[in-house]
Amino acid sequence: MEPPLHPNRSAKLSRRLPILAILLVAVAGAVLLRDQLSFETLARHREALLDFRDAHHAAAVLAFLAAYVAVVTFSLPGALICTLTGGFLFGLFPGVLYNVGAASAGAVLLFLAARAGLGARFAERISAQGGAVARLQAGLKESEWSVLFLMRLVPVVPFFVANLLPAFLNVPLHRFAISTVLGILPGALVYTSVGTGLGAVLARGEAPDLGVIFTPPVLGPLLGLAALSALPIVLKFARKGR
Repeated sequence: MEPPLHPNRSAKLSRRLPILAILLVAVAGAVLLRDQLSFETLARHREALLDFRDAHHAAAVLAFLAAYVAVVTFSLPGALICTLTGGFLFGLFPGVLYNVGAASAGAVLLFLAARAGLGARFAERISAQGGAVARLQAGLKESEWSVLFLMRLVPVVPFFVANLLPAFLNVPLHRFAISTVLGILPGALVYTSVGTGLGAVLARGEAPDLGVIFTPPVLGPLLGLAALSALPIVLKFARKGR
């Protein structure tokens, strides 16, 4: 008969189970769903989706929110498709609210799972060991709000990375949640707006122009917001330099 697990070891395992489950589902989803959550799939089912929305609006909203939260929580491929679908099914408003709410909820769930499983102890070990990484961690803490907003506003930072890094640096939940909601709102507005015209695009057998976010009228304001977010960091370095 095997001896029972030590209480501390059992508690550690239970804390790590959520993030381990997320990692397993993420790997399986990357393999199995890579070709499923696509424009082609949406084009094939667009009429059925619209019919279901018209016949069961409340159920369609709940199903959409649940699917989007699951995609973000498990870092599955298709978050952008979900955002476009939100605009396609529900219009700019309330579609953008559904998109931001579901993406933020999924990000918070992933953040909490990562922090419970690894993040808090990882951050403590960095602080205890000292060195360059600990100094970087301390520097980031001095400008936490700015760094969090920059990760959301600058389009080059993958969404799942921006969900995991704060967990590993032990960022407070309220800061992570607020910066996520406000930081993803500009991009969500753009892609939800693209989604509102998705029906006509799919009917022609085409794909939407997702490069719209990199055009000057859109990218300019986003970079302006990113510059405002970075301003406190620049001012701190300037004061230290003096």
